[in-house]
Amino acid sequence: MPNHANLEIKLPSKCLFTFLGDALDRLAENYKARIVTTFDSITKIYPIYIIDYKGEDISLVQAPVGAAASAQILDWLISYGCRQIITTGSCGTLVDIAENTFLVPYKALRDEGASYHYLPPSRFVKINPLALAAIEKTLTEHSLKYEEVMTWTTDGFYRETREMVKYRVDEGCKVVEMECLALAAVAEFRDVLWGQILFTADSLSDVEKYDPRGFGGDSIEYALKLALDTLLNFN
Repeated sequence: MPNHANLEIKLPSKCLFTFLGDALDRLAENYKARIVTTFDSITKIYPIYIIDYKGEDISLVQAPVGAAASAQILDWLISYGCRQIITTGSCGTLVDIAENTFLVPYKALRDEGASYHYLPPSRFVKINPLALAAIEKTLTEHSLKYEEVMTWTTDGFYRETREMVKYRVDEGCKVVEMECLALAAVAEFRDVLWGQILFTADSLSDVEKYDPRGFGGDSIEYALKLALDTLLNFN
């Protein structure tokens, strides 16, 4: 089990699990976070922060890139008390969507391996509707326009070929990333509430030329704010 080390810790129920590493560290510093423990992997030691945000204790944890690596830490966090989790990070666009647009994935196409260790085989996995409701409430409170999208979760960094992008668009996907579906599968298997706020970064919508754009850099700080406010809207 993920808690086989039997650490004597109990994490807050609410957790911000994000792929925005440096920005997360700055956020922790700004809120005078305390480090309660670490997650030790072979490549990196991840601090587990706790902050007081508007009167509630919230865990802050950096997520590693990739389905398997991020699923491992999420499962570990759940085993030590996290029950309401929001993830935020960037995605690539498969269709023409402006950079720094906030999106809400409601369903993910399964093109990674980690989720098959948590849920039976299927083509898609849906995101928990209670999490979607909390996210959409937050975006509305911030007067942000948003779109629900289907995302393509893939393990292949350099295998987003012209043919595959067209195939995924034809199936209904508008964006691509590398973790959403695996994290949704872990959360469903462990019976906890999890959702994700995406913002658009690079673009694969022009099949003749990849466009890195600004990798969504202008959205990072705001995405963290949205994620924290969403956690307050979880019941």
